[in-house]
Amino acid sequence: MKDLTKLPVTVITGFLGSGKTTLIRHLMQNPGGKRLAVVVNEFGDVGVDGEILKSCAIPDCPAENIVELANGCICCTVADDFIPTIEALMALDPRPDHILIETSGLALPKPLLKAFDWPDIRSRITVDGVIALADAEAVAAGRFAPNVAAVDAQRAADDSLDHETPLSEVFEDQISCADIVLLTKPDLAGPEGVAAARAVIAAEAPRPLPVVEVSEGAIDPRVILGLGAAAEDDLEARPSHHDGADDHDHEDFDSIVVEIPEVADPQDLSTRISTLATTRNILRVKGYAAVSGKPMRLLVQAVGARVRHQFDRPWQPGEERRGRLVVIAEHDDIDAVAIREALVG
Repeated sequence: MKDLTKLPVTVITGFLGSGKTTLIRHLMQNPGGKRLAVVVNEFGDVGVDGEILKSCAIPDCPAENIVELANGCICCTVADDFIPTIEALMALDPRPDHILIETSGLALPKPLLKAFDWPDIRSRITVDGVIALADAEAVAAGRFAPNVAAVDAQRAADDSLDHETPLSEVFEDQISCADIVLLTKPDLAGPEGVAAARAVIAAEAPRPLPVVEVSEGAIDPRVILGLGAAAEDDLEARPSHHDGADDHDHEDFDSIVVEIPEVADPQDLSTRISTLATTRNILRVKGYAAVSGKPMRLLVQAVGARVRHQFDRPWQPGEERRGRLVVIAEHDDIDAVAIREALVG
């Protein structure tokens, strides 16, 4: 006999580098007795997040339960990618108890919620909740807009004009769609930064939202799983800048993949990435590098000028020791030649 209980799905959204993959990795390792499945939506074709998660797969979330979609926004490819992926996960034996969907940092969550109204899955699945992650330090500093002061000055000069930037719209749509907000990296923001970030979120939220501080993704799964929000039936309470539009695109953003030779010094690569971010308005860099004389692969993750790197796994026998970095920025800031020169020299 078929199980007629709707399968709950949690959508995890948040700006670039806010800690979504870290959160999901924690949930995989602390599932609260649930058998999980994960869908990871990357922006750019180097599958960093999906591989990180598969590397820490456990019996309650085995590698076959982790699916990566690296062809842009899943809400733009519903029929071709999203629906078949969800159906494949629902057909697993044993069936997952809960599906986590990590959206791209550039994704608008509301169009994705609308996809759950598709007839093929409408009666079999429900959006248990939308979790928005916000980097406390970045939000407090207004980094979801490239130049907040200039925007404010323009708005003050002409009240009839809307000068919101694409980054602020993404942030506001993610907050507006959320059932709960996780404020990440509070240690980097400090008490004043956390208070400032909370004030920004409260100002942008269309309704009172719980805001929880989280470090390194560590949170009791009972706090964010099992919300029973049925978000697909609650779209009117989740306003978006794109309401009324038949679709949306991501032409405001672009990404390139830069192949880099072996590096002698990881810190030099970090410095190059940090300089690139500040001089070229780069939002995000993520990928891998090979370090001369080292048997381990170097994982690189950068949000703006803040760069983290660590050795994540050995290079496999026969695997080509080459570095590949995804660079993400607003469309007009992508200069492939200048970016490659900055990273490679």
